[in-house]
Amino acid sequence: MFLIDMFNRKTTMPTAETALPGRDQSLPTAETHFVSGRPLKGPYPEGFRTIYLGMGCFWGAERLLWNTTGVYVTAVGYQGGFTPNPTYQETVTGLTGHAEVVKVVYDPKVVTLETLLKVFFEAHDPTQGMRQGNDIGTTYRSVIYAENADDIDAALRVRDAFQGALITAGRKQTVTTQIAPAGPFYYAEDYHQQYLAKNPNGYCGLRGIGVSCPLPLPLPLPLPLPLPVSG
Repeated sequence: MFLIDMFNRKTTMPTAETALPGRDQSLPTAETHFVSGRPLKGPYPEGFRTIYLGMGCFWGAERLLWNTTGVYVTAVGYQGGFTPNPTYQETVTGLTGHAEVVKVVYDPKVVTLETLLKVFFEAHDPTQGMRQGNDIGTTYRSVIYAENADDIDAALRVRDAFQGALITAGRKQTVTTQIAPAGPFYYAEDYHQQYLAKNPNGYCGLRGIGVSCPLPLPLPLPLPLPLPVSG
C-alpha cells in the first residue's frame, strides 16, 4: 500500500493549497553555460526568442537542444507548478507541481519555433502522461510553455500535426503534452546545468517513438481590406 500511495502522490498534480511552501530566495546556480560560456540569465541578443520545453529528465533534453542549430543558450529548471524556488529534492516528490523544463533561447532567423517543436516531439514519447519511460511523476510530464499567444498557437498546430502522424502510422496513443502560457521559471541547481557535458556517461532516458513529426503549413496571411468605394 505504501508503494501505491507513493506512486499516486508522484503522478497526481497538487493544488496551490497542498503544494510545498518553497522559499523566497532563488537557488544559487551557474551564471554561464558550461559548454558555450554564454549567460544563462541574459542579457540575450536583441530579437532572440524563448520557449520552455519539458520532455522527461532535463539532462538529456538539454543536451539535445543546446546542440540544435539556431539555439543560442539553454538552461534547466522547474516550471508549471506552485512551489516558489523549489529544490530538486522537492520537485521529485510530486508535491510542487513543477515539471523539469529546458529554457531554450534561440535565433528565429536561423531556426523556427516549428522546427524546434518538431525536434521536441520526435525526441521523446509525448503520450505517456505523468511519466517518461522509467521516470515516473508529474515532474517528468511532457510540456510546452510559451511566452505569447502566437507561440501557443504554433505549439498546438505542431501537436496536432504529430497526432495526425501517429494516426497515419496506425498508433492509438493520444498526445498528452501540456501546452500553456509560461509561468515563473526557477533555475535548477548548478550541478544540473549542462549535466551531460560535465558527466558524459551520465543517465539519459531520452527516447523517441519512431514517428516523424510533419511541419504544419503556415497560417494564411489575412486578406487586405477592400478599398472604400467613393460615391
